[in-house]
Amino acid sequence: MATAKRRTSKPAASEAAAPSRDDLLRYYREMLLIRRFEEKAGQMYGMGLIGGFCHLYIGQEAVVVGIQNALQPGDSVITSYRDHGHMLACDMDPKGVMAELTGRRGGYSKGKGGSMHMFSREKAFFGGHGIVGAQVPIGTGLGFAHKYKKDGKLNVCYMGDGAVNQGQVYESFNMAALWKLPVIYVIENNKYAMGTAQNRASAGELYMRGSAYGIPGRQVNGMDVLDVKAASDEAVAFVRGGGGPIILEMKTYRYRGHSMSDPAKYRTKEEVNKMRSESDPIDNLKRLLLEKGIADEDSLKAIDRDVKQIVTEAAEFATQSPEPDPSELWTDVLVDA
Repeated sequence: MATAKRRTSKPAASEAAAPSRDDLLRYYREMLLIRRFEEKAGQMYGMGLIGGFCHLYIGQEAVVVGIQNALQPGDSVITSYRDHGHMLACDMDPKGVMAELTGRRGGYSKGKGGSMHMFSREKAFFGGHGIVGAQVPIGTGLGFAHKYKKDGKLNVCYMGDGAVNQGQVYESFNMAALWKLPVIYVIENNKYAMGTAQNRASAGELYMRGSAYGIPGRQVNGMDVLDVKAASDEAVAFVRGGGGPIILEMKTYRYRGHSMSDPAKYRTKEEVNKMRSESDPIDNLKRLLLEKGIADEDSLKAIDRDVKQIVTEAAEFATQSPEPDPSELWTDVLVDA
């Protein structure tokens, strides 16, 4: 486990049980599903079946899988435009997600939201937001709603390392700290905000950005699903116990460009290859499963075949689903409240 770094008041340590055999296999399967789904999305984008922007999550799978496995049903989730992995980790149907990516009627937003703007009220997933940092005040509002309703739930608000420099983030931190809102702010620090290295754009340590408001922060190895899960268990216990908001900075890495239109010339192939060979979250968990005798190569290949079949069926559903009727342009624009 990586050494945890904290700021201001400390969350109470949780005595979470070590992950079971079933837990480890579930983490592996969920990360692999995200990886294979995103690989297929990249292929479909190249074929012209996905329009607009498309931001892939390849390399960052351990973050969302570790966090989501620490939550309870009804806890709300909100994130930015790099969101497909979050949807799948929230148990949204891969068919509905892929159909939305391809702008089809069978998608979660009826084909009108695309890659960056789909939602599932049923799964308490509130987007997918294309404006950098815009999800943070909304996530804070969701935390306020949980506290107002006294439902015992919390919000997980994901953001990138680039979004941390946006002004509305700190307005949100102030409100969340002032009212002790149940929000876990997750900074997915993949080292590059679009094409600018994080250390060239952000002064200081990101997990300490809430210190002026008394918000504790922790830096976590976001390439290790077990580290993420352990840190998330502790953060959830702290927030659900009434401690107020907390920041988790996940040190992670994306293998692809910022979006499908980004050639990623701002970093070397050697850097990417080094991260993939030494820190890949799926490969590292696979080695652990093999070393502990929890699984063998054949059983892991069977999981991969099953996952690939799910993704293939999602792609087929998406391409066979009809496009939205033109009349849909005028629906879901306003809500009577």
